[in-house]
Amino acid sequence: MAEPTGRTEPAGAAEQTGTTEPTATTERTGTTQPAGAAEPAKTPQGDGDVRLEYVGAEGRVALLTLDRPAKLNALTPRMTAQLAAHIAEINTGTRARAVVLTGTGRAFCAGSDIRGLDAYATPWEFGNRDDYGDLLRTCRKPVIAAINGHALGGGLELALAADIRIAAASARFAAPEVKLGWIGGSGMSAQLVHSIGPGNAARMVLTGDPVDAATALTWGLVSEVADDDRLLGVATELGEAIAARAPIAAQTAKLNLRAAHSMPLDEAIRLERHLQTICFATGDAAEGRAAFAERRTPDFKER
Repeated sequence: MAEPTGRTEPAGAAEQTGTTEPTATTERTGTTQPAGAAEPAKTPQGDGDVRLEYVGAEGRVALLTLDRPAKLNALTPRMTAQLAAHIAEINTGTRARAVVLTGTGRAFCAGSDIRGLDAYATPWEFGNRDDYGDLLRTCRKPVIAAINGHALGGGLELALAADIRIAAASARFAAPEVKLGWIGGSGMSAQLVHSIGPGNAARMVLTGDPVDAATALTWGLVSEVADDDRLLGVATELGEAIAARAPIAAQTAKLNLRAAHSMPLDEAIRLERHLQTICFATGDAAEGRAAFAERRTPDFKER
């Protein structure tokens, strides 16, 4: 049995991987720290890694994999630094047009490694640490969370930071911080209220008890539930569909959807119209109109 990470694991959870590799050729990038970055402190349970690969028929989907299965993919400072570096690469590069985030083993992510939290010298230092949910929200490309197992605490917040969530049938979701003496700190309450409504959000946050994938689908926490062995293929297929769309329009649509969460309706519509005008002036929009007139598939160049 793996040593606990400090999260309460749902009773009776079955072992599963649910992360069958896509059939297309993949290319893996290294996890070297950015130049000049300090090496994060080691943890006694092992550092873990966040792997970046480009997958799909044309390699336009960036696959981010949390790889610390013995600890339910609980994130360490090293993994957070790697996630930041990978997102920077995805944002500045033109290759990836969509992102899939998943985990290895029976968990998607159990949040922070609780044993590492005492390493912070003060609560102020803890509160100002790099937050993986914040980092994922900086990704300009559409992000699909392929939730292959337990999404607990900060792991649930990480899933909520994605634009689309697809769950394996065996996945479980929980906000267990209240059982340990604190609450979530990366948008747990706000994002759950937006996703599943105030009543269901209160039930999760106040009890800390898990919900299964079927309940998550009914509540709107995820948009689809897939068989465990098909999850990654389903998520990658969706990523490829998004990657085939006009990339500037897709990124603008993501920005607009995020803004709509916190804006009054009239302001949201006004912003949307401005963003539509910007997109309409791009070369991709001209290509889309020409392709429609010529009855062919458009060839978008992200310009």
